[in-house]
Amino acid sequence: MTFRNLARCLATVAALLLANCANQKPLATTDKDGKPINPYPVGTYDHFKADPGYPKTHGVWKNDELLSRTDASNSHIKIDLATQRGFLINGEEVVIDYPICSGVKSRPTPTGTFYILEKIVDKSSNRYGKILDASGDVVNGDADAMQDAIPEGGKFVGAPMRYWMRLTNDGVGHHIGPVRRYPASHACVRGPSKTIPTVYSKVKEGTRVEIE
Repeated sequence: MTFRNLARCLATVAALLLANCANQKPLATTDKDGKPINPYPVGTYDHFKADPGYPKTHGVWKNDELLSRTDASNSHIKIDLATQRGFLINGEEVVIDYPICSGVKSRPTPTGTFYILEKIVDKSSNRYGKILDASGDVVNGDADAMQDAIPEGGKFVGAPMRYWMRLTNDGVGHHIGPVRRYPASHACVRGPSKTIPTVYSKVKEGTRVEIE
C-alpha cells in the first residue's frame, strides 16, 4: 500500500469515528421527572457515595468480601468530622462507611492521630448521664456529674457507652450512641448500634484512629 493510499484509509477511518461520536446521544443525568440518575452500579461504593443524600444519610455501606479479610492486624479507623462519617479501612480500601456524631463546639472532638488505649464492651460514662431523685424520677436528663447537684437520696446514672474504644486519657472515645446528623456529643465519637460492634471486633488496643 502506498503512502497516499494509507493516508486516505486513515482519513476515512477518522471520519467514520467522528461521525459515530457525533451521532451518539449524551448520557442522561436526570430521569423523566428531573431527578438525578446515579451513574454507578447499584451496590458499589461509588453508587453509595453518589446518592444525593450522602453524606447525611444514616445508611451504612459495607464490603462483605473485604470485611471477611479484615482483622486487627490490617485495619484502622478514619473519622471525617466535616461529613460526619466514619470508615473502617483495610490498607487503603474502605471496608465500612458509617454515620457518626462528634462533639459540639463547646466540647469539640479532638483532631489528629490517636491509638485505641482501651476496649470495654459494657461501659458507662463517669461524667455524663442523668440524675434521679429519691423516687427514681429523672430530674436532669443531660447531667454533668462534676457540675450538677444530686438531690438527697438521689443518684447519678452514667450514660451508656457500649463497645467503648478509648482514644484519649481525658475521656474521649468511639462508642455506640445516638447518631444525629450533626455534632451533638460531649467530644466522643458516637456510632450506630448495628455497626460499632463489627468495627470493635476488627480493631485492638493500639489500632490507629485518624480524626480530621
